Amino acid sequence: MERLKKMARISIMLLVVAACKNETKIAPVDTNGINEMPIDSVKQDVTKVEKPKTIQEIKDELMSKGYQTFDYVDPKTQDTILMQQYFMVFLKSGPIRSQNEEEAAKLQEEHLAHLARMYEEGFADLIGPFGDHGNIRGVVVYNVPNQAMADSLAKLDPMVKAGRLEVEVHPWWSGKGYSLR
Repeated sequence: MERLKKMARISIMLLVVAACKNETKIAPVDTNGINEMPIDSVKQDVTKVEKPKTIQEIKDELMSKGYQTFDYVDPKTQDTILMQQYFMVFLKSGPIRSQNEEEAAKLQEEHLAHLARMYEEGFADLIGPFGDHGNIRGVVVYNVPNQAMADSLAKLDPMVKAGRLEVEVHPWWSGKGYSLR
């Protein structure tokens, strides 16, 4: 009896597999009181997959937008790494730090909103404060074509406008597409 049930289950699984391959309808099968639902159709969810861009296509696209790039050949692996110029902005303590607690809190809220906007709009890729409470308070890595644009975006920060922070901008090179570990 147990063997018969096992054979029935195997038969049902084979029918389901065959139905999936042929996309045919199968009538319900009763296996000792267990009614199987009919398979009306087989649907495939096809997701369009875009072909990844080649290094040359990425390089051409960056250059057409005004970004600076160069190829670096890794001496160990002989892999070619596309290097892109970014702009590292150091947020430094500014000359006007006399705001009261309420004003400083409001400026901090606006500062964080500005940085979130820079990230969301694709202008900044890496943002964070330093933890030592020194003169350099934080860093923002801008992913923009030139230093003037990085400087301009950094100076839109409400903390910079209020004089609580000031910016120092430096060109910085990194391998395109690399991430922190």
